Amino acid sequence: MASTEPLLEFLATAGCLRHLKCLEDKELLVQDILMFQVVHRVRGPFERFRDGLRTLGVLDQIKMYPESFRSLLCHQAEPLTADMVDKLFIIRLSPAGSNRRAAEEVVVPFWRDYLQDVEDEHGPEKLSGILSFATGATEVPPTGFSPNPSIEFIHGPSNLPIANTCVNCLKLPLLQTYSKFKERMDFAVGNTYGFGQE
Repeated sequence: MASTEPLLEFLATAGCLRHLKCLEDKELLVQDILMFQVVHRVRGPFERFRDGLRTLGVLDQIKMYPESFRSLLCHQAEPLTADMVDKLFIIRLSPAGSNRRAAEEVVVPFWRDYLQDVEDEHGPEKLSGILSFATGATEVPPTGFSPNPSIEFIHGPSNLPIANTCVNCLKLPLLQTYSKFKERMDFAVGNTYGFGQE
């Protein structure tokens, strides 16, 4: 019981005040909590939504023609394009006139050329891999990213791109040729599997 004390209020609200006699009882408690979170907690709003659709006969139409309503009620991500991926990222450049800015401005066209080459050679699937490398998501979420994806630059000895998926930030190395940039990007994206996914 000591292990459930910090959650007592939540468990009471969820109707999960089960007396745990042994360690195996934890599975029953987990099932109770899941039922509350997944089914019971959303039942009221779901029923009100259903009743609203029923008011004008919309629910009957949805049941008769589900495919016609799929695009309205279910999110389906568009296949990624180089332009879409480019527009997702905010490029954070150093102050104008600085040496850092000049080096960064060499890499920005490499980034855009790389996206275009990936689209032409491999299509949306590899663009999805680039997005996953930078953000952890293989497609744009229905509500967008928070925070917005950004590009920063590595002013140091590293010559591989680095991603921080917690803040959706991709750091690009400052390389002098497009061929080196493409090679490093392909290596980084191709050798990162992300969150145990294959």
